[in-house]
Amino acid sequence: QGQLVESGGGLVQFGGSLRLSCAASGSTFDYYVIGWFRQAPGKEREGVSFIANSDGSAYYSDSVKGRFTISRNNARNMMYLEMNSLKPEDTAVYYCATDPRLRYVSFDPSDYTHWGQGTQVTVSS
Repeated sequence: QGQLVESGGGLVQFGGSLRLSCAASGSTFDYYVIGWFRQAPGKEREGVSFIANSDGSAYYSDSVKGRFTISRNNARNMMYLEMNSLKPEDTAVYYCATDPRLRYVSFDPSDYTHWGQGTQVTVSS
């Protein structure tokens, strides 16, 4: 069992960009799917974007499609989330997550047991 460590969060203005990184250790990067969730104050955690290990297929929530891009570097055990055209409603703590049991892409946080500590993203209007 390994660890997930996020980085790259910060404060950005409306319309700006940020790149989040998730460093995976141990066997966590070998699981079927790895991805990003976010949780805003007073709201439930929601799935944002996921990438499959088998073929690199990417999946996005409707709220970020066309603005965010997920990618992975298998040689470095790193996953990234490039976030463009940021909006105040993107403000949240962003978490990377994976799970050894999954054999499909799930946007449900209850399906994931391996989580990072989160990184704060704040978009000012």
